[in-house]
Amino acid sequence: MKPTPKPQKPIPFISNIKEIHNPDEALSLFHEYHRMGYKHDYPSYSALIYKLAHCRDFVAVETVLGYIRDYNVTCRETLFIALIQHYGKAHLVDKAMEIFRTMNKSFDCVRTIQSFNAILNVLVDNNRLVDSKEMFDQAYKMGFRRNSVSFNIMIKGWLQKGDFEEACKVFDEMLEKKVQPSVVTYNSLIGFKCRKGEVEKAKELLEDMMQKGKYPNAVTYALLMKGLCLNDEYKEAEKLMFDMAYRGCKPRLVNFGVLMSDLGKRGKIEEAKSLLLEMKNRRFQPDVVIYNILINFMCKEGRAAEAYKVLIEMQVKGCDPNAATYRMMVDGFCQVRDFDGGLKVFTAMLTRRHCPQSEKLICLAVGLLKCGNIDGACFVLEEMGKRKMTFDINAWEALVRDICGEDEGRCQLLSELISAR
Repeated sequence: MKPTPKPQKPIPFISNIKEIHNPDEALSLFHEYHRMGYKHDYPSYSALIYKLAHCRDFVAVETVLGYIRDYNVTCRETLFIALIQHYGKAHLVDKAMEIFRTMNKSFDCVRTIQSFNAILNVLVDNNRLVDSKEMFDQAYKMGFRRNSVSFNIMIKGWLQKGDFEEACKVFDEMLEKKVQPSVVTYNSLIGFKCRKGEVEKAKELLEDMMQKGKYPNAVTYALLMKGLCLNDEYKEAEKLMFDMAYRGCKPRLVNFGVLMSDLGKRGKIEEAKSLLLEMKNRRFQPDVVIYNILINFMCKEGRAAEAYKVLIEMQVKGCDPNAATYRMMVDGFCQVRDFDGGLKVFTAMLTRRHCPQSEKLICLAVGLLKCGNIDGACFVLEEMGKRKMTFDINAWEALVRDICGEDEGRCQLLSELISAR
């Protein structure tokens, strides 16, 4: 019998850096540990780079990469893949390309098909389709054997461009090279046809998929359901969801989400609430996405008070609201001019480290001031100040115009607010 391995002790630097949100503080902590004689190795460097990249402090990332290069720290490919992805999200494509090109020479890290696919995806997502095609075509010369993920990325790129024929050419090449299409491959093509309202052609792709021994998943059916809803065939979409179980695919939350979204778009809130109840009766536990769909459309219909009850219910059921949930609720309360309700949600947001966008906070602050709630308005503006959110001159001019007019009492309220600010 093998002895049970002892649990690894947490590394103090990594534990501490997880608690830091400011990139400057993260870098200072790194240097402080170094001065105390702590020898940083790969886990420390990777934790720091992940933190800095997440905060988009890429100047500091370059500095740390310099340390890695100078001290010959051996790094895993996963670190460079994460960096490529972060650069891509920040639209710094050339930086992502630089990392990909130099990771093997400057950092002695072997590139595999995973890093190749990562940079290929960055090019596609940043609308550099010509560059991605050139790299895709040169893969073999670069020492990479393209897999289904590589082909799927290029198919996605052409479909984003709206070119179904080019996507099909990539699909044909995939078959020619004996690379097996995945469910993702077919879902991309089916989704495109469904978005175009060509559900029958999407169903033909479904048949082709099954003939090739690939079985559709819940996402496949969700895409078909969306297509049917787009064609005003809600009943058919509903029927498809209940039929899919007989085809060997259990419905998932994504399928219920399609139906709920369609009901919400058509203003059928009561039916959407009934669908939520049906989910629970069928022992499906709604997640934050499902609740957000219902809350969103309730707020749009001016039913913020009911939406707030749903917010409370989801918390009672153990489902935590996310930033989007709170933002929709603040917007919903502002829409029906219940600014005190909006303030209540805003306060709850802060405890969860979420915050609305600046324009929503301006709306909330103005509404609170108009209602005479100076303390509430000051609180909102102070929180905006902490987050360096601007209350620009146009917003102030609108505030003065809307509140003061010829009402001297309201002008006094504004003066008090500015003084408190």
